[in-house]
Amino acid sequence: QAHLVESGGGSVQAGGSLTLSCVFSTDIYSSYCLGWFRQAPGKEREGVATVDRFGRTDYADSVKGRFTISRDNAKATLDLKMSSLKTEDTAMYYCARAIGSSCAMDQQLYNYWGQGTQVTVSS
Repeated sequence: QAHLVESGGGSVQAGGSLTLSCVFSTDIYSSYCLGWFRQAPGKEREGVATVDRFGRTDYADSVKGRFTISRDNAKATLDLKMSSLKTEDTAMYYCARAIGSSCAMDQQLYNYWGQGTQVTVSS
């Protein structure tokens, strides 16, 4: 049984938009910090955005002003709205749940991961 299931990836031209979604099993959702991470070919996985149970958000500098993370606690879902996409946003995107309620971009603090969804941005 998958605890997190992502959807919404795909191919888009630079300047376009995509929305990624993640559905959590309710037994692991609760009050934990949630985040989106990404990994481009040949690069380390990096944090993209996080949101705590109160809706407070944090973003990597590279996506600020372009991406919006949100959660729906009633539905146990997590979204990432991406706009003004750039070719350098091309990566596998993962949703994740942190060990605790406090948020940070450190992937070591996340113990549940989705299977990933590919985002490809072409010029």
